[in-house]
Amino acid sequence: MFWSLSPFGESKVGIPYGIGKGVNSYVVFVACFLSNLLVFPMMMFFLENVNKHLAKWRPYKKSALFVARRAKTGTANKVQKYGFFGLVLFVMIPLPGTGVYAGSIASYLLKIEKKKAFLANALGIFLSSLIIYGVTVVSVR
Repeated sequence: MFWSLSPFGESKVGIPYGIGKGVNSYVVFVACFLSNLLVFPMMMFFLENVNKHLAKWRPYKKSALFVARRAKTGTANKVQKYGFFGLVLFVMIPLPGTGVYAGSIASYLLKIEKKKAFLANALGIFLSSLIIYGVTVVSVR
């Protein structure tokens, strides 16, 4: 679960780690998916309430701008072209730099309605977790 909450892996690392440790694969899938799902509301709270206070600190502001530019450039074209499904696709792709952290930041920067953004991120997380789960279960056998 902790890997799934982490920006260094999300469920992309949590699922293989849990299954590799011998935990029931269904329990791993549900636990990792749900904990990865918690990232969106935590990120929204952070971006809306904490970010503006930390932005006064130069080192934070510099790194936050770097992350924001990266998240926005990775998603802006897809979201403008494909809308809701563009965000789902971006979050779903199981590669580093994609996922719910980048999807949440992009949702915030692109001012996407929260309910719509949460649904897109949730669907993307679910599909990504399903892909990782399938690949992991097949490779463990």
